Amino acid sequence: QVQLVESGGGLVQAGGSLRLACAASGSIASINAMNWYRQAPGKQRELVAGITRDGNTHYIHSVKGRFTISRDDAKNTVYLQMNSLEPEDTAVYYCNADLMASGSYYYWDYWGQGTQVTVSS
Repeated sequence: QVQLVESGGGLVQAGGSLRLACAASGSIASINAMNWYRQAPGKQRELVAGITRDGNTHYIHSVKGRFTISRDDAKNTVYLQMNSLEPEDTAVYYCNADLMASGSYYYWDYWGQGTQVTVSS
């Protein structure tokens, strides 16, 4: 069974940094895009950053220049380096992967359980 497990969330002061990691485990054949989403209280979940299998990245405007997404395919892991954090970045962060499990012929969306990031002012 495939699982995505996030780590690295926590409480940090404004201007600080955190690094999130999301490791995919289980019988995995292939992973296409890997993404980070976030959901703040009372708001819809939004796509923060994504990275393709070729390494192309994209970000929402509000995090450009502050966040960096990367991946280590040998470890089936995606990272989100978050610098210059702002209180508006407070949310639960979820990782998402477009992934083919071993024995499957299709790619499916898999989600992690989420990790809380809280930025104090």
